[in-house]
Amino acid sequence: MDIRRLTLDDHVPSYRMAVEAFGAPPEVPDPPSTWPAGREVWGAWDGDRLLARVATLDLESWWHGQRLRTAGVASVAVAPEQRGRGLLRPLFEAALGAAAERGDVLSTLYPTANGIYRSLGYELIGSYDTVELASAELAAVRPPATTTLRRATVEDLPAVRETYAAWAAQQNGPLTRTGPRFAEPDAEVLGEVTAYTLAVEGDRVVGYASWDRGRGYDPTESVIEVWDLVALTADGYRALWRMLGSSGSVVGRVRLRTSGEDPARLVLPTSTWHVVGRHPYMLRVGDPAGALSAARLEVPGLARTEVGLAVAGDRLGSAEGTYRLVLGDGPGRCERTSSGADDGVATFTPQGLALAFAGVQSCGNLRLAGHLTGPDEHDRLLDVVLGGRPVHTRDYF
Repeated sequence: MDIRRLTLDDHVPSYRMAVEAFGAPPEVPDPPSTWPAGREVWGAWDGDRLLARVATLDLESWWHGQRLRTAGVASVAVAPEQRGRGLLRPLFEAALGAAAERGDVLSTLYPTANGIYRSLGYELIGSYDTVELASAELAAVRPPATTTLRRATVEDLPAVRETYAAWAAQQNGPLTRTGPRFAEPDAEVLGEVTAYTLAVEGDRVVGYASWDRGRGYDPTESVIEVWDLVALTADGYRALWRMLGSSGSVVGRVRLRTSGEDPARLVLPTSTWHVVGRHPYMLRVGDPAGALSAARLEVPGLARTEVGLAVAGDRLGSAEGTYRLVLGDGPGRCERTSSGADDGVATFTPQGLALAFAGVQSCGNLRLAGHLTGPDEHDRLLDVVLGGRPVHTRDYF
């Protein structure tokens, strides 16, 4: 078996695998003239026969107020006759090894089979959800005090991106929406939906919704599709919700893409929030020292404190080892001290480290689940420094 990057010459076998794995249309399209920027695909080959493939995307995501380089994993497929042979482990080793050489410290993916990816050090930290709300309930949202609405133009797209970045920086997990995956011209971005509606305070954009009107005018069947709803103020959310609910006489439901405990929900007068779709999201911390240092963890007023920790059981190997995390009144830093685990320090499984880094489970809960063992003297400090930011993801890949 040979592991290598795919090229444009591999278009036909790669597409045929997509037909089998994801139900793509059976007609093979013409190959692209250039390889997509920011995307690598690795394949396991037996001669000229493609057995399995894994794609990685060049991404950044927000964690603990910082932008961390992230390898997004997508298009994972194994030929039906080859499943169960363990082909994904060497593929992930090659793909994530190349990503690490580019500086990626984290990896995320949307799984279809959680157990496969858990065995490779990933763990569930959140989900990208689709919810439905009744238009009539949105129309009952309290009016904003001074926030007004207007339709966005191409010239407004930089302000939309700034609004998203200001929101995303307060969360754990959202993509930065920068880099090759998000290089589409503003005019094309605006043309992909019915409209971007802006919530404004004077000259400042404080929120936006990107939405599609959908078809028909029967309120029992018609749906407005909301692809993005982000605001920086409560009145920004109120103004946008009321706009989306104002078509209630002809559109009975609003369908929203969201995640986690969405602050948009806090201004609604009802608890109705029907989840109609869910894509779980998984995280792997492939470079613990790099990720913990890049997160610039800080505890104001804390005297310099050294926290020893280890990761044990990483089948891909890159996270395995013992580390020294130095915390204090400035940005923290972390270094690897050995390639093996140390029984004398708190030891995480790779899945436990992902859950702790994302802030979705306390050290106490990780110990109950068997994902953290060893001394507990720094558990409360780790809870404080890694917790406090909700996990969100607003881009499916």
